Amino acid sequence: MAVGSGNGLSIVISSTASDTHTWNLVFLRMYLEELGHDVVNLGPCVAEDELVPGCLDARPDVIVLSSVNGHGFRDGLRAIARIREHPDLRGVTTVIGGKLDVAALTADQERALADAGFDAVFSDSHPGGSFVALLAGVRAELAS
Repeated sequence: MAVGSGNGLSIVISSTASDTHTWNLVFLRMYLEELGHDVVNLGPCVAEDELVPGCLDARPDVIVLSSVNGHGFRDGLRAIARIREHPDLRGVTTVIGGKLDVAALTADQERALADAGFDAVFSDSHPGGSFVALLAGVRAELAS
C-alpha cells in the first residue's frame, strides 16, 4: 500500500450502504487532511459492490466506514465481509465508527464487528480508544 504525501497515510472514507449522511464524511475528510493524510471520500450510501472497487482504485493504507443512521452494525458486517474477501484488501486496516445501532451498541455487537474483520470499532456507546493513536500505529508500522 502506498503511504500518502509526506508522512501521511492514504485513507478511504465512506458511509455504509444505507446511510445518506454526508456531514460526517465532510468532517472526517477535513479532520484527516488537517492531520496530514491523503483522503478519498467515496461518499454516502456506498453499496458493497461500489466500496470494494473504490478501495482497490485508491489503494489505501486505512479504510474508514462511518454511520450516523444507526444501521452501521448490519451494514458494516456486510461491508467488511466483502472487503476481507478481496486478497488486495485483506491486510488493510479497516475501522468503523459512529452511531452503529439504533439503540446503544452492545459489547457483543462490538465483538461481532471485530470478529468479522474490523481492526477497530468506534461507537457512541463504546468509543474503543483513540482513532488518532490507531492512525499513528499504522503509520509507524508502514514506516518500519
